[in-house]
Amino acid sequence: MAEIELKYGQTHYYFEFDKKRFDVLEPETDQAALSDFELNEALDQPIGTPLIEEIVNSGEKVLIVVPDATREVACGQVVNILVRRLIANGTSSSAISIIFATGIHRPVTQAEKEKILTPFIAQRIKTLDHAPRDISRITRMGETSGGIPIELNSALVEHDHVILIGGVTFHYFAGFTGSRKLICPGLASTKTISGSHKLAFDCDALSRRAGVGTGMLDGNAVHEAFVEAASKAAPAFCINTIVNDTGEAVDLICGDWIESHKQACEVYARRNTIAVPEKRRLVIAGCGGAPYDLNLIQAHKALEAAAGACVDGGTIILLAECREGLGRDDFLKWFEFGDSEKLAERLCEAYQVNGQTAWSLLCKTEKFDVRIVTDLPEGKVAATGMKYSNSLADALNGIKTDTPGYIMPSGSKVLIAAGELC
Repeated sequence: MAEIELKYGQTHYYFEFDKKRFDVLEPETDQAALSDFELNEALDQPIGTPLIEEIVNSGEKVLIVVPDATREVACGQVVNILVRRLIANGTSSSAISIIFATGIHRPVTQAEKEKILTPFIAQRIKTLDHAPRDISRITRMGETSGGIPIELNSALVEHDHVILIGGVTFHYFAGFTGSRKLICPGLASTKTISGSHKLAFDCDALSRRAGVGTGMLDGNAVHEAFVEAASKAAPAFCINTIVNDTGEAVDLICGDWIESHKQACEVYARRNTIAVPEKRRLVIAGCGGAPYDLNLIQAHKALEAAAGACVDGGTIILLAECREGLGRDDFLKWFEFGDSEKLAERLCEAYQVNGQTAWSLLCKTEKFDVRIVTDLPEGKVAATGMKYSNSLADALNGIKTDTPGYIMPSGSKVLIAAGELC
């Protein structure tokens, strides 16, 4: 018998399994975390742009855009190095601001700011918060080619240079995280966020739009809208990180915000796409612990990946602590429509970003036996169509002991090559 650790929030479950029955689906990597010296070396090799020191001149104002608390991108280490380089190059610390790309997520707390940036930076560099509904801090910058209004945080036009720091992982309809997503949806208005996200859905087919999905960029309508919106902010430089399971950077690819991101996505996809010879009747999927299972909306990304490895009618066990609940107070209202088709019809009548996540989740509960090990109240779990379990042992109850399966320790970080997603 073998044993594997499955992260759950800040804790974990240990699962003992038979290697003849289960295969573990996770990327094989032996990469060590990069030192400050190695990160500096990577920053000296930008793709498609000059060095940061050649872009930013003394006396110019710099806005650094970073993710919120739902992402692990080694931000603290990278920001410390970047700020030191800027100051050494003649930029005053008072001319540097850092803004958190929260999109429609909740604001970042002071404790989270110190964790994301390190206390040293959080106490010395001005930080800004984004509020997508605060029209006094939003600037209209035109429209996309598809007519979506481009409304972005005014800080983007109040600084001479915008530098993006983001991590690259898979995203279930934008293709990948990072780069352009830090601006749209990260620093966009609710109107822009809703309009661009709606492109993921085909209201004629009442399904996900063709070309939109995990690991897809070319021909992805959502990605293209994000790029159009972000281009209005004219980012001067982009830093893309790839992190390990403990949130340490193992790669840094930087430079032009489009080209460097594209290369980072290619590297990530090569390492994290897993081909399976067959789908199986049981998939045990972890999210990778906090912050990936912070709430149900975030945890859904691991369920999306697990669906690609499970046969129709099979069982998916999702480990997701969800210590911050559902992710949105109004998330459950979408499940009141009864089935995914009715939900899709309502979504097309009155689109909301989280309604699409609800539709995607409901599709999976209709297609699979989804059991969730979680701290969410049992009543809220039942409303989504999932089955509540108070432990991994409880979730496995009733499943035949010879059922072959897969174990996915960090479901949100992998793409199953053979798999039809809902």
